[in-house]
Amino acid sequence: MVRLPQLRQELTLTPGAATPDGAPTWMLHDPAANRFFQIGWLAFELLARWPLDDARAIVEGVNRETTLTATLADFEALVRMLRHQNLLVSSNATDTARLEHHDAAQQTSRTMWLLKHYLMIRIPLWHPMPFLRAAERYVRFAFRPVSWVVVALVALIGLILVSRHWDEFVHTFHNYSDWRGLIGVGIALGFAKILHEFAHAFTAQRYGCRVPTMGIALLVMLPVLYTDTTEAWKVPGRRARLWIGAAGMLSEVALAAFATLAWSLLPDGPLRAGAFMLATTTWVATLAINASPFMRFDGYFLLSDWLDMPNLHDRAFALGRWWLRERLFGFGDPQPEPCPASRRRFLIAFSFATWLYRLVVFMSIALVVYHAFFKLLGMLLFCVEFGWFIMRPVWREAQATWQRRDELRWCRETRRSAVLAAVLLGVFVLPWHAGVSAPAVLAPQRAQGLYTVAPGYVADTPPPARDGQHVRAGETLAVLVSPDLEAQLASATTNEAMLRWEVEQQSFDDRLQKQGTALARRWESARQTVAGLQAQIAQLTITAPFEGTVQANDDAQAAGTWLPRGERIYDLIAPGGVKGDAYVGEDDVARLQAGQSATFVGSLLELAARHCTIDAIDKVNVATLDAPSVASPYGGPIPAEQNAKTRQLVPLTATWQVRFGQCSGGNGLGREITGTAHLGAGRQSFAVEGVRFVAAVLQREVGF
Repeated sequence: MVRLPQLRQELTLTPGAATPDGAPTWMLHDPAANRFFQIGWLAFELLARWPLDDARAIVEGVNRETTLTATLADFEALVRMLRHQNLLVSSNATDTARLEHHDAAQQTSRTMWLLKHYLMIRIPLWHPMPFLRAAERYVRFAFRPVSWVVVALVALIGLILVSRHWDEFVHTFHNYSDWRGLIGVGIALGFAKILHEFAHAFTAQRYGCRVPTMGIALLVMLPVLYTDTTEAWKVPGRRARLWIGAAGMLSEVALAAFATLAWSLLPDGPLRAGAFMLATTTWVATLAINASPFMRFDGYFLLSDWLDMPNLHDRAFALGRWWLRERLFGFGDPQPEPCPASRRRFLIAFSFATWLYRLVVFMSIALVVYHAFFKLLGMLLFCVEFGWFIMRPVWREAQATWQRRDELRWCRETRRSAVLAAVLLGVFVLPWHAGVSAPAVLAPQRAQGLYTVAPGYVADTPPPARDGQHVRAGETLAVLVSPDLEAQLASATTNEAMLRWEVEQQSFDDRLQKQGTALARRWESARQTVAGLQAQIAQLTITAPFEGTVQANDDAQAAGTWLPRGERIYDLIAPGGVKGDAYVGEDDVARLQAGQSATFVGSLLELAARHCTIDAIDKVNVATLDAPSVASPYGGPIPAEQNAKTRQLVPLTATWQVRFGQCSGGNGLGREITGTAHLGAGRQSFAVEGVRFVAAVLQREVGF
């Protein structure tokens, strides 16, 4: 008879919650590692007979004394689990060597552990159980139903009072947009999170759980509080576990209710500002972060307890992988665990939603990490984040499928997957993708805007030109009358006439003779002033610089209308062709060259596409955008900002201007039109395009 390995003496076994089909469970607690293992009825009966010290006797005892059917294979599987989780006493050299190998593996894997967990590092700071026991009597009121009735009434009254001052409440956000507001938000969040964690701790302690540690977790290098409530798994009642998981969020909701009422009653000052912070930041942060079931926050544990499914993520992921493998390859594997069809569909959908959510979160974290450090370390951490959390699961799944390649056979699933793979391969690898699409502007070949040079009103003689009127070069379009300029001219003319008389009389008047040549210079300056004013008045007569068609706003050009200086009064469009300008990024400009085709598709549906030819490509990127319609401040697709001093539009990314002309479509346009230009370029695949993009990023950021 082979003696059995001994169980560690410090292990404890407590009843757990029943499974959905009514089978009992137990929680096996390892206090050294503070880990819990849920075992079923068969494992419990086997462990209960462990003192028999004989595997065959234990199996026979289970079969004889219970309605279960146990085998030696079941017992061996239990022993393997116990040995793998280090729950057995080391009794020989083999066990000692295995533990040493395990310790060595832990030592060698510290670097990998750090790379995996550097975004979430827990630092225990406090053992709170003595404090929780001493303070328990002061928080008992929070667990009474009447307390939550009071919270509901306070919330209702607070919302009613806030609704009467809703505009004031909403606009309070603008008063905290500076650094002092950020400090206030930080203090409010800190206070709310302390209350959040103590709510978890007191609730867990109330239901008989030990809270071993409280401390700080570095989440993406930002400190957040945490409470270790792992022992909540040993609580048999699902309702109690739900209360433990929801305690933090409920405490913040209650805090927000009282803060909302306080904001309505307090006078303006620091206290009211603090109440506003607590009434707004706490529940928003709670719903945005803690309530999410896709990460291991409160929302996940609540959903897990509500469904009565421990390890919800792992079990949902197992079903998701099984469903995916069956749909792609048709292995015919059994379902990972039995469950109703409705729950199976929910868990599969939940697994895909979690994968998608985590993809977005991990990519966002990778970008934050990249920008938070200097370039080389940022690139390294970005690659670690992207490779470990995104590419590693995909690679492991591909490896698992490759190891089962001998099981593949032609069936409906594999044929469908082969067709899908071929289509994707063709889309991403084959060089079918040709051309560059870029925002563009198509305008008349020759056009000019005519502006007022001084404030004035439109004269009725001659009649001003109207919209659509064809004019010849030099023809008068409108005459403006500027009373201010005319008054200045009259005054300057009078002054010039007086100075001219003094110059003519200077040789006969001793007083004038004393001024000498200065008098003549003053007369010359007066004549220049008169000439300048006459020139400005002459510019009030707006004439056509070339032959073309007038575009005008009839309201602005009506006789007697007062126009300010710089008002655009007319657009003159010459008959003839059109010209276009496209704006491309640095990744595409190298693929273009003069002589290639260009197709302009306007934003107006009634405008047919025009086929043109690339005339020239600027050698350097543009410093400012001359076409406001394509800039983001005016709703365009090119990110740009307006210079505060020059008021010019500066693109935020490297942008090259591509000029095209010789367009089809007959006569020229009547005005500037925005759209998209499809510029001819060499064919290439999306894969090559992606490689070039990555190479350009590496060259720009790391300097390869």
